[in-house]
Amino acid sequence: MANGEPVLFPFTSIVGQENMKRALLLNVIDPGIGGVLIKGEKGTAKSTTVRSLTQILPSRPAVKGCPFHCAFGKPERYCPYCRERLAKGERLEAVEIPMKVVELPLSATEDRVSGTLDLEHVLKTGEKRFEPGVLAAANGNLLYVDEVNLLDDHLVDLLLDSAAMGVNYVEREGVSFSHPARFVLVGTMNPEEGDLRPQLLDRFGLSVDIKGERDVKQRAEVVKQRVAFDADPEGYLKNCEPELQAMRDRIVKAKSLMPQVTAGNKAVDMVVSVMVHFGVDGHRADITMLKAAKANAALEGHTAVTKDDLRAVAELVLAHRLKRRPFEEAGLDQEELEKCLRSL
Repeated sequence: MANGEPVLFPFTSIVGQENMKRALLLNVIDPGIGGVLIKGEKGTAKSTTVRSLTQILPSRPAVKGCPFHCAFGKPERYCPYCRERLAKGERLEAVEIPMKVVELPLSATEDRVSGTLDLEHVLKTGEKRFEPGVLAAANGNLLYVDEVNLLDDHLVDLLLDSAAMGVNYVEREGVSFSHPARFVLVGTMNPEEGDLRPQLLDRFGLSVDIKGERDVKQRAEVVKQRVAFDADPEGYLKNCEPELQAMRDRIVKAKSLMPQVTAGNKAVDMVVSVMVHFGVDGHRADITMLKAAKANAALEGHTAVTKDDLRAVAELVLAHRLKRRPFEEAGLDQEELEKCLRSL
């Protein structure tokens, strides 16, 4: 234990699962991508990987004293309390806070997720009193839902709506309250325990299907790393600190590079052609693929989207959106994708 908290297995020591790690990093770099759904059998490091993100997440400027940790310098996103302070002429101060992974308990109720309004207080005083929920804690962070497929559909709808709009709106008996709820939604699930409705699947920006390592050397490396960690968690983590710091620096650099990344007409045409080729409905996938490709370019350190960036994110964007016949395996036909990209 360190500072009363369990020591987490380092993100940089997770062997393989490159698609899962990339999908998570891209969402940290650009939360507008729309989150990620990670599907896989038990024991494939889904939860370990998501939780370990805490070690490499960058800090961000927030309004000091705000219960919703409003993003400092973005008044259009401020909560009612911050707007009220500004209206009174108060000067808001900034404070640097680390991004974190906020977990949603599987047994959470709607009130626990969205927060509650104290109607008795409103009736007595005329002032709104709001008890923040999980969505308030998630603002500016990652919201992790394990076994998302076992969550009630109306709660999944609530999470996806809040993630898409960046606002949590609560109404009780004609009294309403809203606050910023901009977060990256990360869901994990075991497909053997049931799937999500197709309408909900499409709302996740990216999706990853993962399996246990079948390569003998890779599998042996997984075991070695885990045994070494379990023998001395603190010492293992200390040895990994240089790699973790390098990853933090890479994320910070990528986030600062994002505003400069451009996707020319050729890149847009390639995205649209891929979507048409694979028969993807609607335009959400096109926009998501362009955003993911730009984030990938920033992660790789360049400012123009290339075919390699599109190749790196295509499966993440398309895997859960392709029409499949019954019993057909999930995933994207890489040869077909390659053929499509070569023709452009």
